Amino acid sequence: MKVVTINQYGQLEDGSIPKPIPKDHEILIHIKASGFNPIDYQMLENEHERKLISSPILGRELAGIIVEMGSQVLEFQIGDEVLCASGSMGSNGTYAEFITVPEAIVVLKPQKISFEEAAAIPSAALTALQIFNRLQISPKNTILITGATGGVGSFLVKILVAHKIKNIMATVGSEDSTKLLLNMGLKENQIVNYKLPNLRDNLLKANNNQPFDIGIDLVGNEIAEITAELLKINGTYVDVTFMTTTKSRETLFNKGISILNISNYAHSVTKNYAYYKDNLQHISKLIQDGTISPPSYKIVGKLSTETVLEAHRILKNNQTKGNKLIMIHE
Repeated sequence: MKVVTINQYGQLEDGSIPKPIPKDHEILIHIKASGFNPIDYQMLENEHERKLISSPILGRELAGIIVEMGSQVLEFQIGDEVLCASGSMGSNGTYAEFITVPEAIVVLKPQKISFEEAAAIPSAALTALQIFNRLQISPKNTILITGATGGVGSFLVKILVAHKIKNIMATVGSEDSTKLLLNMGLKENQIVNYKLPNLRDNLLKANNNQPFDIGIDLVGNEIAEITAELLKINGTYVDVTFMTTTKSRETLFNKGISILNISNYAHSVTKNYAYYKDNLQHISKLIQDGTISPPSYKIVGKLSTETVLEAHRILKNNQTKGNKLIMIHE
């Protein structure tokens, strides 16, 4: 089967390997679409993320069709359309034509959405739902979300709005992103362009010159420092990026702020498959019944190294414009 793989020099290249064979409790999925995540390129560039590589074929989420099943698979049938957050739990990553995964982490694709929309769901939705569930947000909490129209941010805003959480302030980088948040239910006074001068002052002013209870940082680096500065004493900082700085960590410590580290990877290490299935089923139901809308997406190209490199470039330069980046597989 065709794959995009990491060669001996740590570079991506087109390749071919045998099609995997499902074990007793596994299913073989013909991938129709896969999603890109920042961790994909970070695994190639970041020492911490590099430790998470379990296969020379990267990619962590997919939508496709079941074409073979192990002898002990009970829940699915050949031909079922499914989606999955494969993470490091598959025979290979999703930059491939096929993948085998445990049936315990797979859910049926909502009938009303496309394979491309379905492939945009798993990683971002699981992360967003984990943030929401672990924070146990009160309607009184004031919440700052940085990078709010990325994959995680978009799902999180939709979940918060669906639960009638209103004290949200979000940062964006373009007029297109502003329009996306307005369509999700936020108002203009809840949206601040991080590219304008004096971001810290602009955010504080938008929050009635009061610090925030909760900062959900989906950007990191300099934005992590601003987020830390804008939090209340004993507030909560949600770290999704693992890209805090020495300055931001010092500020967080000095202000006695609780740090909530968000990681789907932790559940794959412990083989907590129910985390993946139960939460993906919950998100799928919200989409199927219209409580939240499917994610916006952009097709970067077909399965190839060229497509992967272009997607990584767009992610690194923060040019997604509120769209989940998708690769289609033939």
